[in-house]
Amino acid sequence: MNEGHIKTVLICGDEARVRQALKALLFTREISWEDDLSPIIKVIGEARHCSEAVRLVESLQPEVVIMGDSIPGSDGLEAARTIKRKWPHVKIVTLTMFPDIRQAALEAGVDTFLLKGCLAETLFEAILS
Repeated sequence: MNEGHIKTVLICGDEARVRQALKALLFTREISWEDDLSPIIKVIGEARHCSEAVRLVESLQPEVVIMGDSIPGSDGLEAARTIKRKWPHVKIVTLTMFPDIRQAALEAGVDTFLLKGCLAETLFEAILS
């Protein structure tokens, strides 16, 4: 598989077990899709909090950032704004259990807003689209 078929992802979330679960889910997708027409998803980094995510976006240059439950506070929304201002090509996918922040997240530059518990395929589509 050539490098053009890899979608690089940074995971940002304050809970280690949530980051690990997301990483495992994305790895499952990476090893189970063997055809050359479908890009693979590769996790290239993890951030514990939003300021670390901004630093890692700068150094790792991922194509997609998945922001977990750390986004509800102003720190998460500010990180989304900063990432979109500095790197407008980076896609931000929010995965949260807080449906009431949807509008604020979208206004901050989040590209896709998903609720925890969504189908894995929905997350894969958000990353790959």
